[in-house]
Order: sequence, then structure tokens, then C-alpha cells
Amino acid sequence: MHVLHDENGDFKLGTILSETEGSLQIESQHGRRTRIKASHVLLRFATPGLNEMQVEAARLGAEIDPAFLWEAGGDAEFGFLDLAREYFGAAASAAQSMAVLLALQGAPVYFHRKGRGRYRRAPAEILAAALAGLEKKRQQQILIARWVEQLCAFELPEALRAVQPMLLYQPDRNRPETKAFEQACLQVGLSGAHLIERCGGLPSSRDYHVGRFLHEHFPEGTAFPSEVPFVVPADLEVAAVQAFSIDDADTTEIDDAFSLEHLADGGLRIGIHIAAPALGFAPDSVVGQVARRRLSTVYLPGDKITMLPPAVVRAYTLAAGAACPALSLYVDVDPADWQIRHTHSRIEAVPVVANLRHQAIEHLNARLGAGEDVSDEPFGAELALLHRFAEALAIARGDVGRTFDRQEYGFQVIDDRVIITERKRGAPLDKLVAELMILANSSWGELLADNDVAGIYRVQSQGKVRVTTVAGPHEGLGVPCYAWSSSPLRRYIDLINQWQLVALVDGRAAPFDRSSASVLGAIRDFEVTYAAYAEFQGRMENYWCLRWLLQEARATYTACVVRENLVKFVELPYFLRLPSLPPEVAPGTLIEVEVRGVDLIDSTLDAVYKNPVAVG
Repeated sequence: MHVLHDENGDFKLGTILSETEGSLQIESQHGRRTRIKASHVLLRFATPGLNEMQVEAARLGAEIDPAFLWEAGGDAEFGFLDLAREYFGAAASAAQSMAVLLALQGAPVYFHRKGRGRYRRAPAEILAAALAGLEKKRQQQILIARWVEQLCAFELPEALRAVQPMLLYQPDRNRPETKAFEQACLQVGLSGAHLIERCGGLPSSRDYHVGRFLHEHFPEGTAFPSEVPFVVPADLEVAAVQAFSIDDADTTEIDDAFSLEHLADGGLRIGIHIAAPALGFAPDSVVGQVARRRLSTVYLPGDKITMLPPAVVRAYTLAAGAACPALSLYVDVDPADWQIRHTHSRIEAVPVVANLRHQAIEHLNARLGAGEDVSDEPFGAELALLHRFAEALAIARGDVGRTFDRQEYGFQVIDDRVIITERKRGAPLDKLVAELMILANSSWGELLADNDVAGIYRVQSQGKVRVTTVAGPHEGLGVPCYAWSSSPLRRYIDLINQWQLVALVDGRAAPFDRSSASVLGAIRDFEVTYAAYAEFQGRMENYWCLRWLLQEARATYTACVVRENLVKFVELPYFLRLPSLPPEVAPGTLIEVEVRGVDLIDSTLDAVYKNPVAVG
């Protein structure tokens, strides 16, 4: 005698070896012996044999239409044997009965299991919804297969083109588009970005990298609101100075400018003028909220995403030919010893007469460094005095004898062609600007602290920098406190400090207090966002270095060994691990590197060591 029994939801066959009142010992068709409970037995039969029973039941079960079976079942709960007799007739065989059981178990959409061998047909409305879902899934599989076929032929279906950013940067694996895309990637052996590129879906490799950044940090796009109301004060007193700025050629957010006056007593009055967008809108205004979300201008070679709307930038940038709203720090000094006698701050309109560009005045660095008379140059006399004052400020901070030998690189992208220029950091003009900015940031930080007005400070102790609302020394700079205040067009922290300073200078209550949740939240978000923006800028500079290599199309390039197998290209700020570099090549050695391939999508360079550069 044989049995069909239920084993944890699976149906098994076995031959009875022995039986007690509550259990049976059976042997499966594979020879395994086990003991089962009598209550788990669904059917006893003498014929056919176990193997024949399994084959015949599977064959018959596959022929049963579950929809017809559902029609045959009533609304009440039933056992499979009852339905087998209804379907095959009163003399249904063991194989036929097992076939019905397999059909019931294999059609959970049509029948709900209620116990061992017992079922109830699904209500008509539930069945209709389930069948519609199955049909939808079937149609989806057909659609996925068609998409995969198109992708493997390097054609991009319109449905996938519409969700391309999601596929590339944040795939949703529950969507059919993603399933098709990933299947196609596996079949053609390409990464997602490379497959989209082969399908013509990427306008350029640059767009791919920028798109990833925008998808993460600007998911709603980089456009500003259509209405960005702000004001430009019309009643500011015009300063009696002639100010000028020093910036790169492509700088449009000109935050700072300088002026120099000769006082009647022989002293000098140095003006440090900072653009004052804080005069134009409040922290909780539309523009203020935009700045809070963006937190900083994003820079990348050939492009930028400004923190403030273009109209605000145009209204407040310190552009030549206008009297621009500014927060000014005036520093009275004695040119005999360059000691600071007095400082005071003013809100005013500053006439800016020139925007000097580094590229046009670069030649002055050598002359200023050599102490030459540069009064024959535009603003040469002012630059010479400001440079001497900057050197005195550096000495006062304890920054004596420091040399700068790290290169800085500038990137220009013109008509998709990149120009990379190099200059040494710490040149006289750089030092002039840097020292005056340190003076402004430290002076205004002290002003806020002395008047118990909340500010945001960068504090450094034991080599660690932290951002806090409590004034403290910045050991690296050698100043008692340091509050970023000199770039309010470009950094939100500076803008917060300027709102505080403007209120203090104007005799009004400051908008933020030291424990303000909005200030503490801005500090936290700014640090994370500013680091992410800087990382993106670095990645894009690496990308344009690779574009430069392709553009130059030379067989070999000169590199300098940094350490072990790390090398730096001499003409570029590009570092590369070079496994082929012999271990005996010492750091500092110039070598020739052969470029074999550049992958602009993955931002990788395939290069090998060629030979040392011949000396002499």
C-alpha cells in the first residue's frame, strides 16, 4: 500500500512499511525511510507504483485548466478528493486525484489553501484583480524583452531615455526599465554609462559626470525661482575712494576690492571693501532660502552654479564703473612701521574704478617680489604699498620665512578645448589679497565677539579645525579669532556673518543668536555640502586633465615620481598609480610615461612607464 502525504506544504509519495494508530513508517521512491503522522496522509492507494503515480499525476495536472477547475468548485470549502470526483467522475483514480491536488496547489490565484488537502476558490473580484496583475506582469516581461533586444542592438528605447538619469545614477530595481537595462548590460558586457554612450544617449562624457552631481545635489535642477525679489539700497553714502579688485579673468562674483588713501598726518587708510548682498534680502526671504539650500557656489572648469540668482550677483558684485553697496573695513596704519592705529567699519556705496585681472598683471609679481618701483603700472603705487603692508601683516601673524612651492593650476574651457595654466602659490599679488582677507575676517570676528553678537568662527587648535559659534584662536593663521566674512556672494557662512555685521554696524538687533537652530543647522549642512562641492570640482579637474591628454595626443608625457608607484604629470595636476614603475626609481625622478588609453566615462588612464628622462 502506498500513500500521498503532506510534508511541510510539499506533496510526497511513499510505501507503507508499518503502521500504528497515530503514525506510519514509509519508504520513499528514493529509498529514504521516515515516520509520518497519520493525519498528514492525504491519499492511500495500491496502484500504480510510486514512479508511475508521480509521472501520470504530473501529466494529468498539466492538462487541467485552473479556470475551468475554478468554475467546477463551489463557494464552500472543499477537499481535493471531492473536486477530483467532480472533475473526473465518481471513480477518479489515484493519479487523477493527485493531479487535481497538484493543479489546486499550483493555482494560488484561483484557490486559497485552507488546510491539508482542503481549498476554497478565490472570490470572483479578487480573482479578477489577480488575473489582471498576472497579465500586466506578462505584458511587462514582453516589454522588457523588447527593450533588452533594442539595447543589445545599441538602440535606446524612448521609455528608457525618459528615465535615463535614474538608470545611470540611482537605479530603481523595481522598475521594468531598470530590469531591462541591467539585463542588457550583462548581455553586452558593458557598464550602464558605456551602454548608454554606445546607444547615443550621452551628449558627452562631461554631461555624464556633471549629471551625476546634479542628480544628487540639484535633483530639481539648477534654475532659480522665477520671482526673486530683493532691493538695492539707493540712499547709501558714497565713499570718497577709488577702489579696485584683483581676480581671475573669469570671476563674475567679485566679493572684494581695495582702496588706499593718504591721510593728512602722513598715515595711510587702507580700505577693504566687501560686496554686501546682506543689504538686499533677509534670511527668510525667497533669495535667502535659495542661498540656504545651495550654501555655496559650485565651481568646475568652464562653468559654475552660483549660490545667488544672477540678478542679485549683478546688483552686488563689485564691478568696475559703479558705486557698489559694500561693507567696508578701514584700517589706519603708520607706513613707518606698518602698525595698525585704528579700524572702523562702514556700510556705504564704494566707487569701483577697475577690476584688475591676474592674467593681465601677472608680470607685476616678479617686480613686486624684487622690490622694484612699479608706479609706472596702473595702480602700481597702491599695489606696492598694499604688498608691503601684507608682508608686515604676515610677520605680525608669525608667518615668517615661509616659502610656497606648491603649484596652482587654472582651467579654461573654450569651445570644448581646455587650457591648463600653472603658477606658483604665494606670489606677491596672492599674498596681498590673502593677508587683507585674513585681516578683514579676523577683525570682523573680533568685532562680533566684542559686542556679544553671534558669529560663525573657524577655530584651529592642535592642528584640528572646527566651525563654531564661539570665538577662539586660529593657531594656523596666528589670529585670535577668524570668521569667514569676505565671500558673501559665494558662501552662505559668510552671508550669515554679514547679516550679523550689517545689523551691528547699523545699530540694529542681529537676526541670529548664538543658539539659533538655523545657524547650527547651516553650519552642519555647509561643512558637508562644501566638501562635496570641492570633491566634485576635483573630479572635474581630473576629467579635464584627461581631456587635455587626448587633446594633445602625444605618445609620451613627462611625470615626476612622488613615492613608490605614485607619479604626477609635470604639466598637469594629475596623479596616477603606475604599477609598471621599477621600484628602484627614486622619488623626484623625472620619467617618460606612455599613454595607451583614456576612458572619459570611468575617468581612468591606462599608462605605463617608458624610461627615465635624459638629464642634460
